[in-house]
Amino acid sequence: MYKYRHPRPAVSVDIALFQKLPRETKILLIRRAQAPFRGQYALPGGFINIDEPLEAAARRELQEETGLEAGILRQIHTFGAPDRDPRGRVISVVFAGFLAAESDPAPQAASDADRAGWFDIEDLPPLAFDHRQIIHKVLQSLDLS
Repeated sequence: MYKYRHPRPAVSVDIALFQKLPRETKILLIRRAQAPFRGQYALPGGFINIDEPLEAAARRELQEETGLEAGILRQIHTFGAPDRDPRGRVISVVFAGFLAAESDPAPQAASDADRAGWFDIEDLPPLAFDHRQIIHKVLQSLDLS
C-alpha cells in the first residue's frame, strides 16, 4: 500500500456575507462557542468534508452556523499562513457574497456559534484567527459602493 510521506494540511472555508443597507454595509459574524478563540467573533466557516466541493462547504457552513443563505458566492482568496490557526496547519478558502434576496436577515446561531449578528464594516469587534485580514482583503476585492 502506498503511504503519503508529506504532512497534509486541513482545508476550511470562511464566508464573508454582506447586507447592503441604504446608509451602511454590514457583515455577518458569529461568536465562537468552542476553542480556539472561544467567545470571540469570527466569520462563519469551518472544515470541508472529504467529498464536498468548496462552494458547497461554504454554503453548508453558513447555513449550519447562522441559518442564512447567500446569493451568488465569489471565491476571493486563499489564506495559508502556517500559524493562522493554533490547531495546526489550516488553509482557508474565502468566499464572499450578499444575503440571498429572499432570506430573512435574522441569523440564528447554531453549530459552533453561540451568537450570530450583523456588524457595520466600519465598527468591527476584535476578531479570531486572521479574520480582520480576511475582511480587509474581501473589501479590497469587492465593489461595495
